[in-house]
Order: sequence, then C-alpha cells, then structure tokens
Amino acid sequence: MLLADLVAVSEAVSSTRSRTKKIDLLAETLRRLAPDEAAVAVSYLAGKPTQTRLGAGYATVYGVESEPAVEPTLEILEVDSTLGALSETAGAGSKQHKETLLLSLMSRATKPEQEFLRALMLRNLRQGALEGVMADAVAAALAVAPERVRRAAMLEGDLVAVASRALAKGAESLQAASLAVFTPVQPMLAKTAGTVGEAVTLLGEAAVDQKLDGLRIQVHRDGDRVVVFSRNLRDITAEMAGVADEARSFGARQFILDGEGLMIGSDGRPLAFQDTMSRPGEPGLSLSGYYFDVIHLDGVDLIDAPLEVRRRTLGEVVGDSARVGSIVTADPSEAEEFFTAAVSLGFEGVVVKDLTQPYEAGRRGSGWLKIKPTHTLDLVVIAAEWGSGRREGWLSNLHLGARDPDGGFVMLGKTFKGLTDEMLEWQTRVFLEIEAGREGHVVHLRPEIVYEIAFDGVQRSTRYPGGVALRFARVKRYRDDKGPNDADTLETVRSFAR
Repeated sequence: MLLADLVAVSEAVSSTRSRTKKIDLLAETLRRLAPDEAAVAVSYLAGKPTQTRLGAGYATVYGVESEPAVEPTLEILEVDSTLGALSETAGAGSKQHKETLLLSLMSRATKPEQEFLRALMLRNLRQGALEGVMADAVAAALAVAPERVRRAAMLEGDLVAVASRALAKGAESLQAASLAVFTPVQPMLAKTAGTVGEAVTLLGEAAVDQKLDGLRIQVHRDGDRVVVFSRNLRDITAEMAGVADEARSFGARQFILDGEGLMIGSDGRPLAFQDTMSRPGEPGLSLSGYYFDVIHLDGVDLIDAPLEVRRRTLGEVVGDSARVGSIVTADPSEAEEFFTAAVSLGFEGVVVKDLTQPYEAGRRGSGWLKIKPTHTLDLVVIAAEWGSGRREGWLSNLHLGARDPDGGFVMLGKTFKGLTDEMLEWQTRVFLEIEAGREGHVVHLRPEIVYEIAFDGVQRSTRYPGGVALRFARVKRYRDDKGPNDADTLETVRSFAR
C-alpha cells in the first residue's frame, strides 16, 4: 500500500466528527492491506512508528528539508524499513547518516506525506483515530463484533499487535489473547458525573472510593518477582522500588492489582501529583501503593467477576492500610458526606462504582463515575492559535491570562476544550477585530474578552511567568457582562494551589 493512501485516510478521519464515518474510513483502508503490511499500517494510523525509539528529535526531523515529490511513490513497507534503519543508527557519524536517510525519504515524499511523516516520527499525529475508534474499525474490517477486538486488546494490552495479527492471520487469532501476569492490561477508566448524590442515585448501592491524585499503577507479582506498570503500560519498577517491596509482603504469591502510587507528607496528607512525580526520594516522604481492584489472583482471572467479588478478594490480599479509602452505600447523603471529607483531607474527589460491573479494561464505561470539585475563574483571552484538522480556519487554542494588580495580564496556560462550533466561529470573527499582532500561528489580542474557565486545580509551573498553571482548563462561557478589569487576579489563582 502506498503511504499516500494512509495519509489520505488520516486527513479524512481528522476532518470529520462522526465516529461512524471515522470507523468506515479506517475499515475500508484496513481491508485493502496485504498481510505483511498490517502491523505497519495499524501502527501508523494509531499515530506511532513500529520502532520503539527512532533517536531523531525535532531538530533532526525538521532540520532535513527537501523539495516534495510531485507524485506519490512511497510504499509503507519502504518507509518502515527506512525508519528501522534510522532507529538502528548509532555511534560515530550517526547524525550525518540519519540526515542522509531522512533526506532520501523526504525527497520521495509529496508535501502531505512529508507533513505526515514528520508528525509520525515525533508521535504528534493528531488525526482522531483514537484507540476505541481503531478497535471498532478493525472489527468492521474483520466483520466481527467490536467486543471481540476490544477484549483481545485489553488482555494483551496492545491494540496494534492484536489488530495487525488479526488482519494478517484472520479473526480466529483473536481467540489467542489471554490474561497473563507480567503482560499489562489497559486500565479501566471512569466517566465524569455531576455530583456524588446523582451518581449514587443512578447506580443504586455502590462503592464510593477516594480519588487519589497520584500515579496510576498496575502491580504484577509471581513469587518474588514483582513488576509495576504505569497507566500507559510502561514498566516503572525501577522508579517504584518501595511499591514493589510492599507488594511482596501481600498475602498471595500471584496477582495483578490496580491502584495508585501516592506520596504522603509527614502530616499524613497526600501531596499534589507533580510532587509525587518529582520528589520520590525526599527525606520524610514516602511513596506507597494504594489499591482499589484486583483482576487476577493465584491462577484465577477475576476480570469478568463483578466488582463486589473483586473488592472482597482484594481485602483478602491487601491490608486496610494499603487500600484506597472507601464506603459502600445507597444513600446519596452519606456519599456526599464522604466526598466532602475526602476533599477536605486533600484527595482529588471520589469515584462511584457499580458493584455489579466487571472490569472493563481500556474503557471509560458507565460503571465508574468520577466526581471532583469544580472551580471557575474569570480570565482574559490574551492570544489564540489557528486550529488544525477540522478546526482549520478557526482561532481555537486560547491563551488565558489572570489580572496582575500591578498592571497587565499573566498567562496561566492554554485550552481548546469546551468550545462549540458556534463559539469558534464567533470568537474567530471577534478576535480578529481586536488583533494586536501575530507570531507564527499565534494571534495576540488586546485584552478585552473575558471567559469563565472551569478547572480542576492549580499547580506550580516554571513554564509560565506567574509560576502557576491551571489543570484541565475548559471554557464554560463568555462573560459578556465583564470587562478585563473584572477578571480574577493572579493572587486569586495562586490561592487554589496546594
């Protein structure tokens, strides 16, 4: 298959919001693959090379320039072979050899192919072919139920491997997938709910767990061997030696546990996420594992067992001190009280869980509902960036600023979340009327527009001049009743920081 075919479907997928259309476009392309092309094509459409590490950074990838080819001739297997040679190049003269390889590749690529290749090599290919969409597209290409592909990918922790094998060898190969200790499983995820009371009313009797703002971990043990995996299935055992040692003391020889790695301060309160990640060896602090699920125990898979059974089993393996704080209740008021207490103790919120649900690995199902306190600030839009993909032609990514009492506005970060098509169209027109200058794809604005911004928290940051940045910022609404002098101050923003 030509690389141009993948580029075309990538562009088509990125330009549509319809999930069904994305799936149809991808499936049609997947059906046309030769067996030996499956692994490369699926990996590229998922946004990453087949090689773990290319050893080529931004300067190298964008430093090699060539006039684009007029007609597409590159085959995807040729591209993969070149990138393979690139990843194996090391030692004296490697920089020049890498540039030679890239020049050879880019000189044969059309302009759209060059753009695709650069984004692919830097793992910055944003095309909307998310894992759930890709799994459904593979299922459509194979004419099987999507659940079969999702389950196989969940058990192996690698959709690309499962999909490429099935496309090359047939749908029967999906049956070969199985849960295995030391093969990480994609974690189950939670959807967002409005309030704890609403979540409990919806689910009935449910588990309400403290939501820890730590590092999601999956701990595998077989005898004395323990491996700790991160949320993205990376082996982080070397960074989690204490967690691994703790796991060896638990009352079972073989298990797979799901939990969070969290740093606890000397006052017994959890530290912020960035502190957990940046201060693991600081005296007086301890990084420990706190668990809320078990999906395998001593040769028995529990992934299809209801949460009620998994919770009971977890209690037989892990002591109370290593379990996430939790209650079981059908009373919305009791759940709200637990939520308030969790937040006051420094936790991020709670997760309300359906006791009848199996472990839906890799899915953001309705069986887990997360609730966090939502904060809002009135901030000034000080710049905006031109969008790409389906937002091309619109000013999208917003630069947000808090008011400095000494004059001016201090940037706190960016967001494009929460913007409807109508808002994008409106703000593009209005922003261009108050344009103060341009810098590449960034349009600087006169500080006149105030947006209400919802966010989950504030963390320290060396990236922005105010020393703080918003976490998970999203646009709530345009404040047409407020001017820049009514915007919140930097001091107000800092008051939210832990």
